[in-house]
Amino acid sequence: QVRLQESGPGLVKPSQTLSLICTVSGGSITMPIYSWKWIRQPPGKELEWMGTLDYSGRTYYSPALNTRTAVSRDISKNQFTLHLSSVTPEDTAVYYCARGPLGTHYDGSYDYRGQGTQVTVSS
Repeated sequence: QVRLQESGPGLVKPSQTLSLICTVSGGSITMPIYSWKWIRQPPGKELEWMGTLDYSGRTYYSPALNTRTAVSRDISKNQFTLHLSSVTPEDTAVYYCARGPLGTHYDGSYDYRGQGTQVTVSS
């Protein structure tokens, strides 16, 4: 069974870049039937899809966050990483990494996700 685990700082200062790592076990991120996603949920709001990495390494981003978001991967560690630049307090949220079916590159649909990690943006 696949498992996903987020890791990274819980507190980030405004204007800095947030970097979160998702470590995947129980399945390779290069398997050509899944995509790998970052999703977040700000307090009191719905889940928001941020970006997707497919098995070949191609990336897809939410138009609302496109200029500030990048997703990369380390195949040797079976990890993928979110980088969100120029953060503001509005980026405070619980951040999740997730696995989705292939072909769902532009939405937040998933079958497995991590437990989530709280990130607060504050000076």
